[in-house]
Amino acid sequence: MNESEKTNTNERAVILVSGGMDSATAVYEAMERGYDPLFLHTSYGQRTENKEFESAQRLAEVVGPDEFLRVETEHLKHIGASSLTDESIEVADADMESKDIPSSYIPFRNANLLSMATSFAESQDASAIFIGAHSEDFSGYPDCRPSFFEAFQQVIDAGTKPETDITLEAPFVEWSKTQIAERGIELGVPYNHTWSCYREEAPACGTCDSCAFRLQAFQRIGVRDPIEYEERPTYRH
Repeated sequence: MNESEKTNTNERAVILVSGGMDSATAVYEAMERGYDPLFLHTSYGQRTENKEFESAQRLAEVVGPDEFLRVETEHLKHIGASSLTDESIEVADADMESKDIPSSYIPFRNANLLSMATSFAESQDASAIFIGAHSEDFSGYPDCRPSFFEAFQQVIDAGTKPETDITLEAPFVEWSKTQIAERGIELGVPYNHTWSCYREEAPACGTCDSCAFRLQAFQRIGVRDPIEYEERPTYRH
């Protein structure tokens, strides 16, 4: 980031903190831009929700956010149609070349999460919402596309009080996972306090899509991923 991109606002930002590496990097990116962080963590019946919550809590112990709000819902699990929330659908092994929508896609999840984040931000007079979505997400997940976030900004503007001014920030939306890992190392993100595996709460499987993209990112920048894996295939290509 250039010096001109830093703001020193002393304003607050709600950050969707899943417990994963992208959202953790978004936390540090928001703080680098001068925002005081407000954590919003959601549990919605995903397979690894306990580990994700634990990871978000550990990150909060390091960062010390102004607020930490955990919202527990079950509607996305009841809706189903995703391998992350429906035990009858198997979590597939990584297929990093596929452009199809993967079985891990949760229908319209980000709209649900961003709606909660907007409510929280407006109630706390926060001026921004940060989400860690990136380019390798939107290649398969329609609710991670830049056009989705642009449209949701219009929803925020239309659906909040006239005096409310909340900017939706997706700072990594055009970035690769590798670029995020590189930025996070630069910012000192404690990646040992994050979790990305879709299948397991310990150790990470190393072979689902999320593990594969994470391991590839660390392998490409020559840094060992600090979390424990059942296996560590080489994804450097």
